[in-house]
Amino acid sequence: MTAHTSPSSRSRRRRRRRGPTHASGRRGGRGRVGAGLVALAVLGAAGFAVAEWAPPMKNATGRTDTEAGPAADPGRTPTRTPSRTSPPSPTPTPTPTSKARSTQQAKPATTPTTSAIPATGPGTFVTAAGHSAKVGSGRTLRYRVEVETGLALSASDVAEQVERVLAHPRGWTAKGTSAFERVPGGSTDFVVRVATPGTVDEICRRWGLDTKGEYNCNVDDNVMVNLERWELATPVYAKDVPSYRALIINHEVGHFLGHGHVTCPGPGKPAPAMMQQIKGMHGCVPNVWPYDTEGSLITGPSVP
Repeated sequence: MTAHTSPSSRSRRRRRRRGPTHASGRRGGRGRVGAGLVALAVLGAAGFAVAEWAPPMKNATGRTDTEAGPAADPGRTPTRTPSRTSPPSPTPTPTPTSKARSTQQAKPATTPTTSAIPATGPGTFVTAAGHSAKVGSGRTLRYRVEVETGLALSASDVAEQVERVLAHPRGWTAKGTSAFERVPGGSTDFVVRVATPGTVDEICRRWGLDTKGEYNCNVDDNVMVNLERWELATPVYAKDVPSYRALIINHEVGHFLGHGHVTCPGPGKPAPAMMQQIKGMHGCVPNVWPYDTEGSLITGPSVP
């Protein structure tokens, strides 16, 4: 879809021990000595009871999405971005070219807030290393996963999430016509890029799509993911950010595969993955997968 669009402290217990209280002193006479010994025994027992049963002390530590089309590759840097420090709005209606298609994403409900997300970045990217096994049958589409330089996201973590989405049995492999394989370089069919709103806008604009700093897009061989949608999702998916991320990937890759926008097929039915859910559910219930459990495409009436 176009713009849509998952951390705590431990308390430690410390047991406070009180040592037994000792009394000492010397008095004359055996009777007094004996009484002293009895007192010591009583006090020692009391002290032991305090040390044994004292209760432990606790130390407390106590928006919306859009769609877009293909874009040119701004390049990437050889260095990796820092590791992640914390673990897709209405879509514009552009006039797409043969390869320009808009997309929709959601806004994840995670620790980051809108104000904490960089407005723009350098436009260079770090590519996830390694590769995935081929998933699905039919024509194999090779893809890369990239994260804009300087973001507090791990390219490898993003790649793992994208791999899981594309390998899902209700994803785009369900029909048996497409297969996917992630690679770190060389010839690729498309690239999934997570970037700041400004960089997404700049790349999508090259193909005439206005993502307004809010949306995702698919342009040319680029699946552009707006960082704000990736981190904050949309209100409908605010409590299930991973699902919204799946919706972003399925919606935008769906555009790359040639699927256009559709709308809700009827009240209470699952929303199609190619529906611009950022614009409203129109009576449908949330759903992020292109196919149902029986292998049938979830779709609805076509929209411009």
